[in-house]
Amino acid sequence: MSDAPADTHDVIRVRGARENNLKNVDVDVPKRRLTVFTGVSGSGKSSLVFGTIAAESQRLINDTYPTFVQQFMGQPSRPDVDALENLSATIRVDQERMAPNARSTVGTATDVHAMLRMLFSRLGQPHVGSSQAFSFNVPSLSGAGAVEFAAGSRKGQKERRSFEITGGMCPDCEGLGQVSDIDVAELVDESKSLNEGAIRVPGYTADGWMVRIYAESGFFDGDTPVRDFTAEERRIFLYGEQTKVRIANTNMTYEGLVPKVTKSMLQKDREGLQPHIRAFVDRAVTFVACPACGGTRLNEGARSSRIGGVNIADAAAMQITDLAAWVRSIDDPSVAPLIGGLRDTLDAFVHIGLGYLSLDRASGTLSGGEAQRTKMIRHLGSSLTDITYVFDEPTAGLHPHDVQRMNDTLRQLRDKGNTVLVVEHKPEVIEIADHVVDLGPRAGRAGGAIQYEGDVSGLRASDTLTGRFLDHRARLKPAVRERTGAIPIRGAAQHNLKNVDVDVPLGVLTVVTGVAGSGKSSLIHGNLPEVDDVVVVDQSPIKGSRRSSPATYTGVLDAVRAAFAKANGVKPALFSANSEGACVACKGLGVIVTELGFQSTVETLCELCEGSGFADAVLEYTLDGKNIAEVLAMSVDEASAFLTRGPAVAVLGRLVEVGLGYITLGQSLNTLSGGERQRLKLAISMAKKGAVYVLDEPTTGLHLADVDTLLALLDSLVDAGNTVVVIEHHQAVMAHADWIIDLGPGAGRDGGTVVFEGTPAALVAAASTLTGEHLSRYVGA
Repeated sequence: MSDAPADTHDVIRVRGARENNLKNVDVDVPKRRLTVFTGVSGSGKSSLVFGTIAAESQRLINDTYPTFVQQFMGQPSRPDVDALENLSATIRVDQERMAPNARSTVGTATDVHAMLRMLFSRLGQPHVGSSQAFSFNVPSLSGAGAVEFAAGSRKGQKERRSFEITGGMCPDCEGLGQVSDIDVAELVDESKSLNEGAIRVPGYTADGWMVRIYAESGFFDGDTPVRDFTAEERRIFLYGEQTKVRIANTNMTYEGLVPKVTKSMLQKDREGLQPHIRAFVDRAVTFVACPACGGTRLNEGARSSRIGGVNIADAAAMQITDLAAWVRSIDDPSVAPLIGGLRDTLDAFVHIGLGYLSLDRASGTLSGGEAQRTKMIRHLGSSLTDITYVFDEPTAGLHPHDVQRMNDTLRQLRDKGNTVLVVEHKPEVIEIADHVVDLGPRAGRAGGAIQYEGDVSGLRASDTLTGRFLDHRARLKPAVRERTGAIPIRGAAQHNLKNVDVDVPLGVLTVVTGVAGSGKSSLIHGNLPEVDDVVVVDQSPIKGSRRSSPATYTGVLDAVRAAFAKANGVKPALFSANSEGACVACKGLGVIVTELGFQSTVETLCELCEGSGFADAVLEYTLDGKNIAEVLAMSVDEASAFLTRGPAVAVLGRLVEVGLGYITLGQSLNTLSGGERQRLKLAISMAKKGAVYVLDEPTTGLHLADVDTLLALLDSLVDAGNTVVVIEHHQAVMAHADWIIDLGPGAGRDGGTVVFEGTPAALVAAASTLTGEHLSRYVGA
């Protein structure tokens, strides 16, 4: 007998979900309703929603494609679950930042630029060609071809004619909008020879292949200081064209250092580079707007065509609120459907709180919250129904003033007949749920179970952690700390900032707030990092492979390996699954990966090491009764109780202090959320004293019950002699601040000024800004 409701098609049935920390979870999620999933960070919300429901839906959809197509698609593995029934097509709208592609903009990522290109190809004067004539990603090519046509009754007549494929790409910057000027002194130490390490580019070690190609090319002597090269040798070394050379009996391609570095590092998006390479690029290269196109990426032909005095570059550079008004001014029946589509899409940008962006904004520069809302744009006007939309904290990065509009968007998707699943912590979003699924009771191994299912009133009356904290409110502090000094910022004009002068106080907790797009990040990230002793802790991805873990990232593993080696009288390398201690069967992965072509890649537990990744001989060595695999399987809390001496103690203590006691030492870094990544970086940085810490929305991913813990952590940093500057929207953090800097009054062009400086109590008393109004209501003033 099935335990499903009478109409089983009205719910998504999940039975026996065990993905990550889920403990055989059974749950019925109502379809065509708005369901919010709550619980502390690490309780299993994302494992259930994204790792189980959304993952299986995507896998099943992929299976409907022909095998020829499937071989080119990423194939997700089947989640660990007994049964999933009544799934519909699922669209994930998460906070993963958009790929850092130098050619991707807000306009291209949402197809709005394609509509603009079509509009200008129809109405622009002078007429310069088809829509691709306005694309900065299409170069101009000429050639010859044959076109067949029928003229009257003379069928099959052929006409030979030349044709021209006219793209809009600026030929000088190749559509990137920027050109670079390279400081050769940063590339080469001319006092040294190549064999002595003259090349200063990261990865170009004196004995490595990258340098040997130059030193052994035969074009110059590798033992001669570069400053002694002849003019011709210097030209070949720095700017030589590609040619074949033979190095150690191997044919290699030689290319001058400047074009080689330009291709390998400079033509890639800066945000996508590893930190040490990004630092080198910042030192060696000055990026300036292309003088030929003025940074528009477009050639002269594309810029010459105008509609009412506006060219496509002007339109792409407009704030979207202004662009929407300009589009409405175009009245031409021949393009009415195109204008309607543009108008609806631009209105969606404004409604969702992104009206301050411009279409020419590089997509890689968007925050996680902005990226998620940008991805939502293409779905808001869709005529599809019975889709399951999955959101990961859609209010991340939103001021309280903008949360209501996001709620309207979620309800709009539901009311069209879709199932909306939202992972969220904010009470304002939980309040609009038709159904709530609360997981817990805690995080990691202490979570993974359903604590409550039902409506919001039932959640509020329940004795769950979420229910108890749903109406929790922080209070204004009775007294604030006195500053010990200040960091002056003068004439800040990055992005939309309007020559801002402001003093950031030292020795206190400062919260920088304002609506999304008001200029907070531009003010802080654009100015404070230039000051000595500033530690920026953000939510950006942590570079690493599937083998990277909290233990490797924090250096705890080095201390653990050293402790094992000392206790057993063997080499530390023996206790690395990436080195001598690796299982011979799975090479230290713990799983056997089997590629099945167009089918899903199958990962099976390695039978030899039983998933530990270590050779059997390694597991015979112990430290206080535990082997290395057992230690790596410990949570941070467990490891703190086990490792009570040595350098790992301090690091583990800081991980506990930032609220990451539930993560395991050996889990993959790519399983951490943005908020968890930020707290991990903070734990590493906390050893520094007398520093200025800059945190970007540290409440992201935090349960209501954990916000008080975060506030205590911020207090401890300040009390230890540090300065803490937090970019934040959460009213509890604002209320707890010593000083508030509020930017606005609006977003984009309507922002960029400081509308309030002072204590939280003064902001509440004045209630003269949007932030002041919302904070006043929050604290009940």
